[in-house]
Amino acid sequence: MNMPTEATFEAGAKPTIFVVNVIHAHPGMQDAAYDVIKDVVDYVSERRKGFVWSTLAKSVDGETVVNVEAIASEESVEGEFFADDVFSEKFAKLKEVSRNEFHIYRVEDLIFNTVPGYGIAKA
Repeated sequence: MNMPTEATFEAGAKPTIFVVNVIHAHPGMQDAAYDVIKDVVDYVSERRKGFVWSTLAKSVDGETVVNVEAIASEESVEGEFFADDVFSEKFAKLKEVSRNEFHIYRVEDLIFNTVPGYGIAKA
């Protein structure tokens, strides 16, 4: 598969929908919670057209995991993701290791840091 090697930007913003899932791991279960949501995201990324990208992060305090995921449309959540029995089964495993807050957001503004050189890496 040919994947782009660097990110590019377009003039003018396109409407974007994000899923933000804050996962509050049960004590000592942060790694398990991360593994569950990573399995879910890997499954979706390989099978669903509505998936655009995701970023997964563990808090440094060992308590939470966050999945911020760009999707094609709000309808992708119910129509493509939760309508899939395998997805729903994988997602349900989060209840064994955490509780979570799942919200869908529509981007209103996109703001970048304008400090020269900040956040830009060159090989």
